[in-house]
Amino acid sequence: MTDTFSRDLAPRIRPRRLRQSAAMRRLVSETELSPRHLVLPLFVREGLDAPQPIASMPGVEQHSLDSLRRIAAEAAEAGLGGVMLFGVPASRDAVGSGATDPEGILNVATRAIADEVGDALVVQTDLCLDEFTDHGHCGVLDARGRVDNDATLERYTAMAIAQAEAGSQLLGLSGMMDGQTAAVRTALDDAGHTDVALLAYSAKYASAFYGPFRDAVDSQLTGDRRTYQLDPANGREGVREALIDLEEGADVVMVKPALAYLDVLRQVADLSTVPVWAYMVSGEYAMIAAAAQNGWLDGDRAQLEALISIRRAGADAVLSYAALDLAQKGLLS
Repeated sequence: MTDTFSRDLAPRIRPRRLRQSAAMRRLVSETELSPRHLVLPLFVREGLDAPQPIASMPGVEQHSLDSLRRIAAEAAEAGLGGVMLFGVPASRDAVGSGATDPEGILNVATRAIADEVGDALVVQTDLCLDEFTDHGHCGVLDARGRVDNDATLERYTAMAIAQAEAGSQLLGLSGMMDGQTAAVRTALDDAGHTDVALLAYSAKYASAFYGPFRDAVDSQLTGDRRTYQLDPANGREGVREALIDLEEGADVVMVKPALAYLDVLRQVADLSTVPVWAYMVSGEYAMIAAAAQNGWLDGDRAQLEALISIRRAGADAVLSYAALDLAQKGLLS
């Protein structure tokens, strides 16, 4: 009797009815990807007078101050949610002095972009020392060459105040030091910067997919960052880090990289009481861009599919190097 019922019912079950036209597919689409969901990472290099292509990231450039202003204005016009700025200084030292110098490249660039776009998009800055240190680590080193967590927090709080004073609206805490969110929040509040938001890079993994980024910032790193970034084998640890940052006052939490950690992203999104973002990092972008250059796949479709998968897994917003290109081509909803 059951078999007869199933055979009788089978012709009525036609999921393909909801795929028959573009209009129908659009009507029943479960996941939206619009310009406001995307943040564009931007690199500004001290001393440049024109944009300089990054060989390992096809289509991405290091910017001069002038080209940075122009690209930020285009991002605002395209309706992107924000831009995340990374500075590439001309000189570095052991404690990353350029990160807290008001005339350092990142702080100068932040003032320029804040003046250029106002509130048309959210001006965001990377709060980490790796671009500014001559050893390439994300913090201050002790006498044994290890990253000193508490000494690094002192540098982070000074860097946070410098970035807030330069006009950053959201600080990306990407260094993976214990207690960084609480330390920075306290320092900002004490300095009167209570409106500056904090994006905690909560689940930031020690990933091979950061390779092209290190080209982009001319990283001086030797060795690795496995003593402070997360082990790729550990999913629960990423969730735990996000919960800690929530307790410390993060306004947004992050999972990074995105595509290799969609399971972690889903778990964090299910638990978080604040927005959850993800970073489709340089290597994830570059794999698609390089394959497209070789004619192996449709680059635009692949970038879109990757970003939609990240949104589907629970990200409220995504940092993407393809953001402006996709928006300007009209490929976002």
